[in-house]
Amino acid sequence: MVLYRLLEYCAAEEAVSPLGSDARLECLEAQNSLQRYRPLQVCKCQRGSRREEHCLKVYWTARFAAYEEYEVSPYVELQLNLVKHLEMTRMASIMAASSLSVDGQNQCLKAAQDCGLYEKCGSLRSEYVLACTKRATVTDNSCNRQKCHKALRRFLERVPEEYSFALLFCPCSDTLCGERRRKTIVPSCSYEENGRGEERVGKPNCLNLQNYCSRDELCRSRFADFQQNCQPSPLYAYGCVRESRAMCLKAYAGLIGTIMTPNYVNNSSTEVSQWCSCDGSGNDWQDCQRIMHMFSSNLCLRNAISSMGISAPPPVENTPVPASPPPPRVYQERVHVGVNTLPEFNSMEDSEEEDQQQQEEESEEFNVIPPYSEKDSNTESGARGSTRGAAGRALPFLTLLLLPTLILDGACWSY
Repeated sequence: MVLYRLLEYCAAEEAVSPLGSDARLECLEAQNSLQRYRPLQVCKCQRGSRREEHCLKVYWTARFAAYEEYEVSPYVELQLNLVKHLEMTRMASIMAASSLSVDGQNQCLKAAQDCGLYEKCGSLRSEYVLACTKRATVTDNSCNRQKCHKALRRFLERVPEEYSFALLFCPCSDTLCGERRRKTIVPSCSYEENGRGEERVGKPNCLNLQNYCSRDELCRSRFADFQQNCQPSPLYAYGCVRESRAMCLKAYAGLIGTIMTPNYVNNSSTEVSQWCSCDGSGNDWQDCQRIMHMFSSNLCLRNAISSMGISAPPPVENTPVPASPPPPRVYQERVHVGVNTLPEFNSMEDSEEEDQQQQEEESEEFNVIPPYSEKDSNTESGARGSTRGAAGRALPFLTLLLLPTLILDGACWSY
């Protein structure tokens, strides 16, 4: 515990400014001594758990200055057979929903409509749209990026992939659909750098972006998880070393809501990239290009995103095809592996009615469809009740008509 507390102090000081040579040497000696405690070296964190951030802090504290482990995910790994089953189930569920649409329909618009019909998806989507479009101050045109990121992560962690993946990776055949897909995560607030007013600021350097990410335990963990689950190789199935497209998409979605938030580069392709450039990289230009190629030239990620546009997922050996999921309107919440749950929290502090009306007008371009209201459900239940009442009133009249026949039949049998 003494060694761990010392490493906590080292990590806190390193986050502020680089340590001196003597202080760093003492920290490295404490880390080497702590490696003898095996449980602390092999423990992992559960993604989406209530104490995820605290667990990640412990994980990275025990690995102070362990730069070679940046590409190792700190999250608990699932067994390969379970991963393949989850992949088949999720892909089949998403494809079953999209296969009901007619040819030429805007798939991203349909995904937004399905999300609005499911109460949890519709409410959480409205929440992050309002958080990402609300101005920080009256005079400043910028948004509160921290609240926007928090609301985005909450949406992706609490909404089932059948809905969130359909919004993020919906297949498009025209620029109008592609624009809706690109604006799903509100790029003007989630990652684009804006100055005061309408003045645009240039893209940050990719190395600086990664440096900021490495100082945050959550971003650092999600980036390491992405590198592990989306590691490309032409020698493996789907071009992924992990042989799972669903896990790659989940790791990619985990970066949304962090400093390393990626998105589509334009409205006419499925190419994704970071909002950064390699200008001014100098001698580190190759390292900067490596970060950009993790997204723009990633065979595993490209195949995973493209698989969302096919009619059906390829069969997995010895894996039964799951049944189609219920429609979004009658979708019932169910607990399964891969659906993350987090504690409830209020991400919006200002809830005055005037502000809400103003933000709803600003967010009309996202076409957020509200969930069914209680009035609609009461109307439906009242209609069903009136139908049952009419059937009940018709029953005595039918009995009176059949009564003479029953009497005659009884007389014949008695005779």
